[in-house]
Amino acid sequence: MDEREGQHLEFKADWNESAKKTVVAFANSGGGRIVVGVDDDGVPVGVSDVDGCMLRAMQSIGNGISPDMARFVDIRSEDRAGRPVVLVDVRPGTERPYYLSDKGPRPAGVYVRLGAGSIPASEAAILEMLRADSRVSFEQTPAVDQSLTFDSAGRAFAEAGIGFGVRERRSLGLVDADGLYTNLAWLLSDQCTASIKAAVFEGTDKRTFNSREEFSGSLFDQFGAVAGYVGRFNSTRSTFDGSLRRHDERDYSPSVVREALLNMVVHRDYSITGPALVSVFDDRMEFVNFGGLPRGMTRADMMLGTSLQRNPRLAAILYRLRWVEAYGTGVPKIINDYRGLPLQPVFEVSDNAFKLTLPSHNPRVRSETSEGSGRTPAPTRGGSESPASNRQTAIELASRPQGVSRAELQAATGMARSGAGKLLSSLLSDGLVEKRGSGRSTRYHGTE
Repeated sequence: MDEREGQHLEFKADWNESAKKTVVAFANSGGGRIVVGVDDDGVPVGVSDVDGCMLRAMQSIGNGISPDMARFVDIRSEDRAGRPVVLVDVRPGTERPYYLSDKGPRPAGVYVRLGAGSIPASEAAILEMLRADSRVSFEQTPAVDQSLTFDSAGRAFAEAGIGFGVRERRSLGLVDADGLYTNLAWLLSDQCTASIKAAVFEGTDKRTFNSREEFSGSLFDQFGAVAGYVGRFNSTRSTFDGSLRRHDERDYSPSVVREALLNMVVHRDYSITGPALVSVFDDRMEFVNFGGLPRGMTRADMMLGTSLQRNPRLAAILYRLRWVEAYGTGVPKIINDYRGLPLQPVFEVSDNAFKLTLPSHNPRVRSETSEGSGRTPAPTRGGSESPASNRQTAIELASRPQGVSRAELQAATGMARSGAGKLLSSLLSDGLVEKRGSGRSTRYHGTE
């Protein structure tokens, strides 16, 4: 018989450890046959101990490959050119990726067939296999990276007064029945690479960046870092009524921003590579996440506050840590925050993405409509009020019995530290205010 090694055939003079890689590759790539007792040229050399060779092959496959492949492998013997050989037939597996048990589901342990060779699979190929296996959720499948640490997660559990030992990790689903870390563990680990990109733009489009950062690592660290980053650009806008009483309002309610970020973390489809996105503009904040709505859930269901978790084990952990108050309350909480306002949050859903847009509570147009209302116009980001308006605001604040500090003027106008200082110096020179105190106690009072 004239046979040559190829996509579905490989020769082995004897069964050895490298044969396991070939079995894994065949299981991941459409099946194939290993003929033991044949040299690389296809010439039968025979096997000295057929029963021993078959036993070694069965034990090697049973103990050295995961998930269990027993039902996909047939081992038998036959004679070729008067010499005994062992045939190992491997059918395509249904629980891909298959991998060497001691290496785990990462490139060092997952092989695919390419021509007559068995080569390590790329991480992208491994993730594609995981996505194709719909019977097991992404959370429950073994992680590609098995060298995980949990410093951040350990701190989060400790702060909540909850144990995070070996037993707890197994019960939470971070470790599977084979003792391997799952993708859920990877998401909570310090090595998580499912990142979030955040950016702040000048104006209302994406032409000019003000700032941008990318956050990776444990989801606990990512959430805290992104919340802190966005919080730095969530300005407090001050207005004053006819009695010069100050009224503060944030661009976005911190509790609503928190809900939006939590929804981004909990409902993201982590099997799709690519970062989640948070974008801050002068008039709105946008959250874009991979993964549309979970299967079986409609947009109307979401708006009613019903909950169907894409990552139920992750959601359960956050609920246990009291990061999530109750399932299904996020969207109603966001809607309630904008009740009665002219601009409402916008929820956009496609097959593979979800976008939430939160309008600013202090859009730039407010300064245009507040003139003549008896209130000092609310500033816009970056202190873009006109110099005359900022000057008038400073005079009104200084006329109060307690006067005004530079920091208070910054908060009221949105001006930078240097700009507020120059404005106060100008008022001093013009004799409209006088300076009292020194250092941090310095205040400016009207002279009239």
